[in-house]
Amino acid sequence: MSSLKLPLALTQGDPAGIGPDIALAAWAKRAELDVPPFLFIGDPEVLTSRANILGMPVSVVTCEAEEAFSAFSSALPVLAVPVGFDVQAGQPHVGAAHSTVKAIEIAVSLTMENKTAAVVTNPIAKSVLYEAGFGFPGHTEFLADLALKHTGQPARPVMMIAGPKLRVVPVTIHIPLKDVASALTQDLIIDTCRIVANDLKSKFGMDAPRLAVAGLNPHAGEDGAIGLEDRDIIHPATMRLRKDGIDAFGPLPADTMFHDAARKRYDVAVCMYHDQGLIPAKALGFDDSVNVTLGLPFIRTSPDHGTAFGIAGQGIANPSSLIASLTMAAQIAERQAS
Repeated sequence: MSSLKLPLALTQGDPAGIGPDIALAAWAKRAELDVPPFLFIGDPEVLTSRANILGMPVSVVTCEAEEAFSAFSSALPVLAVPVGFDVQAGQPHVGAAHSTVKAIEIAVSLTMENKTAAVVTNPIAKSVLYEAGFGFPGHTEFLADLALKHTGQPARPVMMIAGPKLRVVPVTIHIPLKDVASALTQDLIIDTCRIVANDLKSKFGMDAPRLAVAGLNPHAGEDGAIGLEDRDIIHPATMRLRKDGIDAFGPLPADTMFHDAARKRYDVAVCMYHDQGLIPAKALGFDDSVNVTLGLPFIRTSPDHGTAFGIAGQGIANPSSLIASLTMAAQIAERQAS
């Protein structure tokens, strides 16, 4: 049973995607799965319409953050951010971009003002936001900018995918594979690992987190025989981290890092590029992994999947990753409050 005193702030994501579907399903399973109370930030008309399409008897109530906690047991509380037109499930429209962005801004503001306990974001469609003039590569960079505006201090966000069997952190994220080697530096690896180690302590309660650092090349470079990055960049970075008291070891051959016995030897796998980490993470926990942003002055989690326009409004979207995201956000908030 959650001991939260504040609701979580759940953004609508792209309203034409499955965000409304899984939010409705999560609320419907609140008692069965002990889903922590949340405030949906988005268009209540979208939720009501989607509930009717899905045949879900959900009561939606518009309210402020202060009223959401008590309302949650009997109705799905919504802080209204109107889209301005009738949203069709599965049909994204650039006109909805403003409310999508506004919902994220409000969620961060409420959490920074201690009116909500954490930010949980539903999936966005970056192409739709770009068409509307969105000036950030994605969610994470936008959240870092909002953190800067609220605190005056720059944030260095780090993406971690956390599932029941594996946690992974990619050092480089959304860049072409051909650019990864030139983007890797000792400082980038060290800064990433320091943020990971710090947040695993403060947010996940680990006294001495163990960081397994993957190599870039096959067989971690074979001491320079198959590329120099492992020997000249990754290994010196792990040595500097160990001198700083962080239990980071590697570079390790990535093809032997993710089997059952190997995973018992570390708490998080730090990988050199996106797919090196996310392929095993999704293979081992596709439906219940959580995207956690480390390095921010507030808690942020998100389902580890996209908008899934192709199944929106069809009643087949799986809410497991969203429920895991809400649960993890609540657990972190409870730990930090204790």
